[in-house]
Amino acid sequence: MADVVNFDEHPADTLKAGKKFKLGDVDPGSTPGYSGDKAEGEKLLSELDGKLTNLQEQLFAESRIGGKKRVLLVLQAMDTAGKGGIVNHVMGQMNPQGVQLKSFKAPTPEEQSYDFLWRIEKEVPAAGMVGVFDRSHYEDVLIHRVHRWADAEELERRYRAINEFEARQTAAGTKIVKVMLHISRDEQQERLLARLEDPAKRWKYSGNDLKERAFWDDYMDAYQAAFEQTSSELAPWHVVPANKKWFARIAVQQLLLDALEGLGLEWPVPELDIEMEQELVRRS
Repeated sequence: MADVVNFDEHPADTLKAGKKFKLGDVDPGSTPGYSGDKAEGEKLLSELDGKLTNLQEQLFAESRIGGKKRVLLVLQAMDTAGKGGIVNHVMGQMNPQGVQLKSFKAPTPEEQSYDFLWRIEKEVPAAGMVGVFDRSHYEDVLIHRVHRWADAEELERRYRAINEFEARQTAAGTKIVKVMLHISRDEQQERLLARLEDPAKRWKYSGNDLKERAFWDDYMDAYQAAFEQTSSELAPWHVVPANKKWFARIAVQQLLLDALEGLGLEWPVPELDIEMEQELVRRS
């Protein structure tokens, strides 16, 4: 990888929403810690696909002998920010048997009859799996705050419940990677117009996207509050500038690699007499 442009500073550090983090200070068009251009970024993404796949296979293999480790990627963003692109271009290189993808839509009547985390708990990835939440439990402190479907007291309860939920999952072996893909309002407008102009993408367009644009500043405030209340050492938030889709993809790939490498994965050593098994195979 000598001719590949790597990150000068790791996204796990540069994109982390720490105690003094302000969403308004983030330039959605920037590429923090990376000096390469689009072509170089796409080359880096391709070069590291194999490493990501290898780590995923190690994670799955460990679970076959009782390992409890798993990874959960939580993706949150405004509409058109590129969540689908992350799934296709980053997760798409993994073995699909080891990936659990869940896209959370508006809750059903049954789901609404339970606490907001009920439907989330059911979708936590199994041991050995890499799970992806396309939207998540954070909808209940984002859109619910923006449209005042929950009052301040209820929102505080939900923040606490989320922190407790994520602490439980971490203790059970889940490495949680929380990502907000951050685009600008102008960039979203361009992407919505592009959808309307392209017959192959018009099906993605929804009038609801336009409705929610009117609440842009309220959403930014809701995200800021969520970061302040739920970005913990166990499960920190990372805000990824996403006006440049290629940068968002390599940044999320780096965050996943960091999460998997941090699990200390090893190939399981089966309890076999290798020479005897080899001989039995030869005789078969």
